[in-house]
Amino acid sequence: MKKALQIINKLKNEGLIEDYAIGGGVGTMYYTEPITTYDLDIFITIREKGQGIILLTPIFDYLKGKGYKWSGEHIILDDYPVQFIVADDLEKDAVSNARDITYQGVKTKVMGPEHLIAILLRAGRAKDILKVRMILEQYSVDKKRLSAILTKYKLKEKYRKATGSGNG
Repeated sequence: MKKALQIINKLKNEGLIEDYAIGGGVGTMYYTEPITTYDLDIFITIREKGQGIILLTPIFDYLKGKGYKWSGEHIILDDYPVQFIVADDLEKDAVSNARDITYQGVKTKVMGPEHLIAILLRAGRAKDILKVRMILEQYSVDKKRLSAILTKYKLKEKYRKATGSGNG
């Protein structure tokens, strides 16, 4: 994963993406015990090309030109499947508030646990709800911050159903 993160940082340095943060299973593992995950979910922000049009072609052309190959919805960066996800409003909020970390000497960003919980709740798959519960059980989440995010993005009811709690 180290090499994949170096490549993603290069995309940012080259201006092909504005910013990014790690989410999904790898993001979850920053706050919990290890879990099984297949890929690296990278939430990206990029500049729109006018009238809400977002082009990923420059990113993919750049990576293809460097010899990286596709496998389904993933691009394989140094033997690691990476899925680039263009951030929506919630995810942009998560990217802009992500934590700066270092992984094996590589500077990167991981979503904060409160935003990660909100994104996982919104996805709502059984495996996502399990990740939410793991984060809540294994990490000291800022409950006020989480509540504000859940309220802003209208996810309070999903939180209540997922956790059996009125809190959050």
